[in-house]
Amino acid sequence: MNAIDAVGVALPRLRISADEVADVWGRYSGAGIESKTVPTVDEDALTLAVAAAESALSRSSLDPDDVSTVCLATTTPPLDAEEIAPRLVRALGLPTSTSIRTFTQSTLAGAQALDSGFDAEGPALVVAADLPRGDPASADHPFGAGAAAFLLAESGSVERLGSTSHVDELAGISYRERGSDELTGLDITSYERRAIRESVTSAVEGLGADPDAADRLDVDITDVDGAAVFQPDARMPSRATGDLSIPRETLARGTVVDRIGDAGAAGVPLGLAAALDAAEDDDRTLAVFFGSGGGATAMLFEGRVDSGFDAELDGGISVTYPEYLRERGYIGTVDVAGGGAHVSLPAWQRSLDQRYRLAAGRCPECEALTFPPEGACRNCHRRIEFERVELPRTGTVRAATSIGHGGAPPEFAEQQRRDGAYDVAIVELEHKGESVTIPVQLTDANAGTVELDDEVRAVVRRLYEQEGVPRYGVKFAPVDDRR
Repeated sequence: MNAIDAVGVALPRLRISADEVADVWGRYSGAGIESKTVPTVDEDALTLAVAAAESALSRSSLDPDDVSTVCLATTTPPLDAEEIAPRLVRALGLPTSTSIRTFTQSTLAGAQALDSGFDAEGPALVVAADLPRGDPASADHPFGAGAAAFLLAESGSVERLGSTSHVDELAGISYRERGSDELTGLDITSYERRAIRESVTSAVEGLGADPDAADRLDVDITDVDGAAVFQPDARMPSRATGDLSIPRETLARGTVVDRIGDAGAAGVPLGLAAALDAAEDDDRTLAVFFGSGGGATAMLFEGRVDSGFDAELDGGISVTYPEYLRERGYIGTVDVAGGGAHVSLPAWQRSLDQRYRLAAGRCPECEALTFPPEGACRNCHRRIEFERVELPRTGTVRAATSIGHGGAPPEFAEQQRRDGAYDVAIVELEHKGESVTIPVQLTDANAGTVELDDEVRAVVRRLYEQEGVPRYGVKFAPVDDRR
């Protein structure tokens, strides 16, 4: 049976404090939240999922080619009627035979994805990524963003001891109307608290009665060392477990909403990542998921694994409230005139390995590298069939300049409106004694702050939309990307 072999997390680098929001509105509708993460214009559920998955894969000795199943959970997919898991598989360079399973609709999606990954035949990659939105005057106050990825394999160090669910019709606590991108709710506080508490209690108590886990659950189910519980705000974990008497210090180990905000379907997975990072080898960790309209799921784990949560959390960059509104696309509009660099979908499809994986070509005659791997060898000028080579994902800046307001091509006008001026650079990538230089867009850095000879790394980000379809590819960020 699969166990957790590695965990990775991804958080946007931008942060806004609760005080900053309260200064504007005179209040803050996010109990106990001190600050929250702010996704930028080129970050969405897919890019956060890619970053978290890359982190998990880098922490494991498992060959990515051995991953048989990818389970993705999100309530905020880039497109409502298009599967995004294949993009995740492609961006990570996983086999095209990888089985994909996507879970949406409610914050229970994270539990459903984990259940599916544990039940999979062979190694599985489970990723929960979310960035909910709401009315900026009220519902949006607690919303943050983030992603957590779990690599599951027989060799994993964290065993899942049991999983049980309580299913009920609990409509209206949190929902998104068809055609809208903003979450809302019925604002019936007493109904919400009772529904969540009763569902959580039933799911957790069910663990002790789980016939598949009864021989292992030989202690009081509430006598655990850490707990990650449904957390739309910082008060909810203790309120949701009010009938279970779980100590506050136990809940604190898996509570992250106070520092990153409500991350939707990724909230409990991120809390679980933090709790497993702080655990001892024989500690038990409880994870409890809740979903509007569905009920609750409880899981019990034993063991520990590094996730790097604290390192990912440290060093964020603060933004003002007007900057926050622009980054999230709440204010301003852009009317783009002109065509820009139109790239047809067939041509884009043919170049995906270059855009995601930095796939270059090695000349079999002279060993020189060519990027993109098309046409003749750049060194000997022979027209040959290139040998595929994936370039390293770190390189050195050899030239850089800033694109100021009004200077962006039409396809990047929306990015510039929300994110301001940005840098482009020539980056040198070396592979086995050979090198190539490629033009790239820089991200995760203020314009003009990246200098010659700086080291940068490839990150998958949203590039632009064409004909209503988002397009993704590699940008480069400073290796010290918290500037």
